[in-house]
Amino acid sequence: MNQKILEVCLSPGLGGLELFTVQCHNFFSQKGECRIVVAPNQKLDNYLQGTDKLYVKRNKFFPLLSAYKLSKYIDESNIDTLHFHWNRDMITVVLAKILSRRKPSIILSRHMGMTRFKDDIYHRWLYKHISTIHAVTRQVEAQLIKFIPSSVRPDIKLIYLGVDPKKDINIQELKNKYHINNEFIVGIIGRMQEGKDQHVVIEAISKLKTLDIKLFIIGEAMDDTYLKRLHTMCQTLGIEDKVIFTGFTKEADTYMKLCDVTVLATQNETFGLVIIESMANGTPVIATDRGGPLEIIDDGIDGLLYDGSSDDLSSKIRLLYEDSAFKDTLASNSLKKVFEKFDKKTQLEKLYHTIIGMKKNS
Repeated sequence: MNQKILEVCLSPGLGGLELFTVQCHNFFSQKGECRIVVAPNQKLDNYLQGTDKLYVKRNKFFPLLSAYKLSKYIDESNIDTLHFHWNRDMITVVLAKILSRRKPSIILSRHMGMTRFKDDIYHRWLYKHISTIHAVTRQVEAQLIKFIPSSVRPDIKLIYLGVDPKKDINIQELKNKYHINNEFIVGIIGRMQEGKDQHVVIEAISKLKTLDIKLFIIGEAMDDTYLKRLHTMCQTLGIEDKVIFTGFTKEADTYMKLCDVTVLATQNETFGLVIIESMANGTPVIATDRGGPLEIIDDGIDGLLYDGSSDDLSSKIRLLYEDSAFKDTLASNSLKKVFEKFDKKTQLEKLYHTIIGMKKNS
């Protein structure tokens, strides 16, 4: 059955959640008709240049206005399924379903953890209108079961995120740009903000300042105050010449290839798409020993886990710096694992079949 799917993401950011929305839109469009709704003049809108989009401006205080516009589009386009990703879009999506004549099914891809019970009247009403929740990890799946009352809990499907095989990438241009010769390159990739803990990686690098190591901080600053703090740290620690801030790039794969190791420093990452992206590029990862990384990395076999401190992180970086054979073994094992467990086509196929098999929940 060819269903018409509408991807909805009104988030202002551009990280793993938003890029997964794009992946779904691109893949489902190959299967049939799939359209996408974004907020105007936001990062996702700019990223999707040339793509046919419906614009809906998120209205925090008056979601009925946004929902009404979305509901009209649902009916005009004969949409069967609404697929949304950002939790804050829930009220808009549910209201749009209620206001529409079509009464489409709703599926939420839950990228974030859940930490409190959703047993109040408001949340019970919301979840009653959602058919399925796609949990991106076992941890998220367990939290959904724990915190959403069984009487209104949607069906829950565990489906991991995935990555594509990577093409051969020439990193010489980047090496020339940053004057890289034989330095050991550590990278941290993602939005620059307090919760991503770039400052912990800078602290770790400062403990290794006598070694031939450079740190690439790759991603856009979401907070100018935090960015200034990071620059000040580099000055205070005397490692300005060892830290490179690249800003936002669409060439994340090339930067991953350039790195000898990448770091996921977030203290509570739900999944960690950047981990499997790095693994797919043949670059080993050091990640915090909690949350999503525990479902991806087997410590010491296809990556390394650390306790979240700069001391432990610096020791793990030093280990790979001093033992290139071990680093290469981790890279080889991670490359093999990522396509056995996290192949994007396989995972999106599972999600697509979940969507077309959903029952409406009015």
